[in-house]
Amino acid sequence: MVNQTRKFLWSSFVGVIFISIVVFCVLTLLMSKKTQESINEVGEIYMAEMNVQLQQKFASIISLRLEQVEGITRAVPADTAEYGEELLEELRQNAIYRNFTYMGFFTEDGGLEQIYGGNVEMVSSDDVMLSLEQNGSMVEQGIDKEDQKVLLLGTEAYYPLTDGRKSCALVVGVSMEYLNSALFLEENEDEDGQVYSHVIDKNGNFVIRNAGAYRNSYFDRIREVYEMPKGMTVEQYCEELQAAMEAGDIYSSFVMVEGEKRQLYCSPISENTSWYLITVMSNSMLDNAISRLDKTRAAIMVGSSMIILIVMTLVFILYFRLSRQQMQALKLAKDEAEHANKAKSEFLSSMSHDIRTPMNAIIGMSEIALRNMKEPDRVEDCLKKVLLSSKHLLGLINDVLDMSKIESGKMTLNLGLLSLRETMDDVVNIMQPQVKARNQYFDIFIQNIVSEEVYCDSVRLNQVLLNLLSNAVKFTPEAGRIDVHVYQEASPKGEEYIRTHFIVEDNGIGMSEEFQKKIWDTFTREDSERVKGIVGTGLGTSITKKIVDLMEGTIELNSELHKGSKFHVTLDFKKAEKVDEMKLPEWHILVVDDNELLCQSAVASLEELGVCAEWITDGAKAVEMIEERHRNNDDYHFVLIDWKMPNMDGLQTLREIRARVGDKIPVFLISAYDWSDIENEIVGTEIEGFISKPLFKSTLYSRLSQYVDGTSSTTEKESNIVDFTGKKILLAEDIDLNWEIANEVLSEYGFELDHAENGKVCVDMFENSRPGYYDVILMDIRMPVMNGYEATKTIRALGREDKNLPIIAMTADAFADDVQYCLNCGMNAHVAKPLDIKELLRVLQKFLYNGESDTN
Repeated sequence: MVNQTRKFLWSSFVGVIFISIVVFCVLTLLMSKKTQESINEVGEIYMAEMNVQLQQKFASIISLRLEQVEGITRAVPADTAEYGEELLEELRQNAIYRNFTYMGFFTEDGGLEQIYGGNVEMVSSDDVMLSLEQNGSMVEQGIDKEDQKVLLLGTEAYYPLTDGRKSCALVVGVSMEYLNSALFLEENEDEDGQVYSHVIDKNGNFVIRNAGAYRNSYFDRIREVYEMPKGMTVEQYCEELQAAMEAGDIYSSFVMVEGEKRQLYCSPISENTSWYLITVMSNSMLDNAISRLDKTRAAIMVGSSMIILIVMTLVFILYFRLSRQQMQALKLAKDEAEHANKAKSEFLSSMSHDIRTPMNAIIGMSEIALRNMKEPDRVEDCLKKVLLSSKHLLGLINDVLDMSKIESGKMTLNLGLLSLRETMDDVVNIMQPQVKARNQYFDIFIQNIVSEEVYCDSVRLNQVLLNLLSNAVKFTPEAGRIDVHVYQEASPKGEEYIRTHFIVEDNGIGMSEEFQKKIWDTFTREDSERVKGIVGTGLGTSITKKIVDLMEGTIELNSELHKGSKFHVTLDFKKAEKVDEMKLPEWHILVVDDNELLCQSAVASLEELGVCAEWITDGAKAVEMIEERHRNNDDYHFVLIDWKMPNMDGLQTLREIRARVGDKIPVFLISAYDWSDIENEIVGTEIEGFISKPLFKSTLYSRLSQYVDGTSSTTEKESNIVDFTGKKILLAEDIDLNWEIANEVLSEYGFELDHAENGKVCVDMFENSRPGYYDVILMDIRMPVMNGYEATKTIRALGREDKNLPIIAMTADAFADDVQYCLNCGMNAHVAKPLDIKELLRVLQKFLYNGESDTN
């Protein structure tokens, strides 16, 4: 009986809710449809009246100006005129008196013979003769020498010309800006851009354009900006509009602009021209006026439904009040029974799929390789896929082992000196291939970096950042954006510490509010269609949280479904000992980047170095600033230009600078992308070099300090670089990616490279080689087993005749004391990472062919 009553109440409760929702939805849809129809009708009436007013105003303006032209022909009669300077001067004075910007004779061959103003070309003269024959006047548009549009008006007049012919008409011109202002088209556009108008010709080309339109053709604007209603393509829409224009009919329709519905109304502007008036109005104008009525109606309907629901809910609550405690107790017991197995079940379910995926690839590719042993290319391809799957499987296992270590309390921190610049460079190098493969936009922004050198567990910090970035890459679609922000502030722990913030944000799929509550739980992954096919254990964020907690920091998450996620990590680091102050001359440097935050950060760092820095976010304006200073003989010493910018990108800006002011101003490209992504596009363009983001103060100093003596090495032409064929390099580098890059690039210039994984291996390889076998050693500084300083001292102490061969430091440690310490340890020179290949080749040429050495 209890079950039947309970079932009846539940059924009644659900039924009332369902019926209320259905009735509410149906009424809402019907009323919304009627409201929209009314809005559309009122909008069309409003726009029709607006176009009529503008047509009348246009006709009045044209009529007034044509009367002024006729007044000139009456004041200077053509039948008694003789061609000469007296005639031309009298016509010019009349043109000046009436504020015309141009005057000329229209000839039988459709040309214009200038009397006053600059040269003007008529856009189309096909209909001019017909208009003169029918109306005795003409209205057309022209283009002056500065590519500005001019309104041309003329009246029939037969003045003598230089060659004995007579003109067909006297033509005057005023700027289209005058017509635009006179028509009050700008005033028709309200503060929110709700209503605006254009004037176009029969081919769709703009005569007058407003509302920020920058294209030459209105049809191009339709194709690129407008979204069509359902059931209609862009081309169909353009064809309908053009057909209505050719027939001289009025055309009205709806389009979508940036997700907003707008009404378009087109009508001929005048019988004297083949021009058309396009007026566009946002439906939100009328929507706002009527929305209050809809809200009131909806509130009444919702209120009625809520009263019914409240009554039914009270009945339901009263009935179940007696049994609620018992039901809660049963639920609690059930939850406690299931909770013990939940984590294990979810983990096994997730890992079963995620481990089987790479295992299936390993087994399958191995079998394929065994069946095709006689095909080396096929076997190689299979082995590469096996290796890739093995690395992925290893990553899954490492996650489990890390979590096991964390849960058992065995994870500890190994504090050591860490360079934030080197850390972020490593992050960029590791993430670039993943970001590039998914065609995503990746950038790093730094601000207020007080101490680049801090004490931290570099391995665990990298793990935190890479975990967050790997998730961002996986859960952000192609062409999405991923940004990293790093900034510092005073730490509450005291002056010995610095609080450092790391922010990783993306515009990916985001997370539901429900999942955000359990994202830090072990073995947790969101169970939805959105993340199916994205492999992972669900341990990355949990491990990240544990590491941050171990570092006594905080991590915060802010995410919205379908809009992206933002992770904010805050850590307090102990500062390293203060390094020597870095200073540059009082150069004038311009920073060009579309991101205002990056510009401000870069300028702040440059000013701390003693430089007078300016910034601009637009490439075209930057070119104007550079050209202005060049005219004043006050050129910038350097210009830093971002590679990826809208409208005019870095390469276009660079080429425009070279075209206007030559190649005397050193220009650097800056980007978070790899130099290999740019170098193919830069061929044939004068560039000083490349600076990789993020723009730490030390990065800027190490790159610009080489110019303190007034020389520039990176502008050498490729033709000046000698042939290095046969020269042997011993490269000490513990990061395989850096070795691969150096090997690939330097091999193209004829070098033969041997790889030493650390300083100890480097010493052994040099000691076991015959004297003179190696021509130069490129030495990294931070390496395991034996660092670059110790390796250099050991080599210099050997009893070999070639122990004084050139040893060049190739490292991200680029402070002034770092460079000096390298020289003190016996190295010949210092080249900073990220590598500028031209600078490296210059240094190698200096020591290999010029015989220079700084070593005793």
